[in-house]
Amino acid sequence: MGEVVNVLVAFAVIVFLFRWVTSSSESGERSPADTLGFRPKNITQDMINTISNMFPDIPTDNVRYDLLRTGSVELTTNKILERGFLDAPPPAYYTLYPREPTSSSTTHRSSNNANTNGGPTPKAPQETLITRYHLEDRVLNAEPAVEESVVGGKAVWEESSEKREASLRERKAQMILAARQRMLAQQEAKS
Repeated sequence: MGEVVNVLVAFAVIVFLFRWVTSSSESGERSPADTLGFRPKNITQDMINTISNMFPDIPTDNVRYDLLRTGSVELTTNKILERGFLDAPPPAYYTLYPREPTSSSTTHRSSNNANTNGGPTPKAPQETLITRYHLEDRVLNAEPAVEESVVGGKAVWEESSEKREASLRERKAQMILAARQRMLAQQEAKS
């Protein structure tokens, strides 16, 4: 009986030594579980995109880190809804998942369906307020200067919603044109 115990203890010591020697001789790299302090769950880019689309103000690294911990879109979403934020990942996280440039992550989110061939996306011209509110004809006709007191002036309450909407649209147009005139005047003053 004593010999069996000695053999078992010797076998356990040999196994322990073998594991210790082989784990320390591996190129010095730590496993993701050792680096992060927990065993990361398997996640997909679709899971990250789902949460990033629902909560665009939450950084992608925070989303990925929480998904690695929970492995569930629902749990991460509930945490955001309850707390309003996700914890930032520790510095060790960035050794495994280096930071992405912010411009590429926002470009990827906004044009994930537009560009499927993987090539560079052509940059669209930036939309101005003049084009958004269709004021090109007023700018081309060079309307007379609008007085500052009239621009943000008090609106009269109209009896129908259509008239109120038209009045609001006209006040927005006047404010945009007045701001453009101020900008042009400042540019002329500089030059």
